[in-house]
Amino acid sequence: MPHLDAAYNLARWMTRNEADAEDMVQEAFLRAYRFYDNARGDNCRGWLLAIVRNTCRTWLQAHGAAEHTTSFDEQLHGGAREQTAPDAALLAKADREIVRQAIEDLPLEFREVIVLREVEGVAYKDIAEIAGIPLGTVMSRLARARQRLHEYLARRLGNGV
Repeated sequence: MPHLDAAYNLARWMTRNEADAEDMVQEAFLRAYRFYDNARGDNCRGWLLAIVRNTCRTWLQAHGAAEHTTSFDEQLHGGAREQTAPDAALLAKADREIVRQAIEDLPLEFREVIVLREVEGVAYKDIAEIAGIPLGTVMSRLARARQRLHEYLARRLGNGV
């Protein structure tokens, strides 16, 4: 399961809830297994992330796109971190929390493209395929998402825009 982390990461950001994300990934992997014979192309990761995205979107629509606010445990899901002095670690944790909240506050269509591009490192062309949108739409959504993140962070840090 080489793409499990990326699948969970996308589902977690889309659902904003750890338990729901786990359910979505499980459902997506079942769908992927069921339709594996229909997979086309060499981009298995993109194919799987498209299934995760569609599974999450279907679930969000069925559940009224309810906003979940369960916090994302960065220590549990963020990977290994270098050991630092306690005050530096505290500042880094505060910075991560501010960025996490900024991403969570984005509308879903912006949140999914920013997570795919900036967190998962997916190419623009692959994001377009995963999301089923034109490449230009990917670029405009990323630009708008980045602008909103910039504005949010500027407000939080008191720097203005």
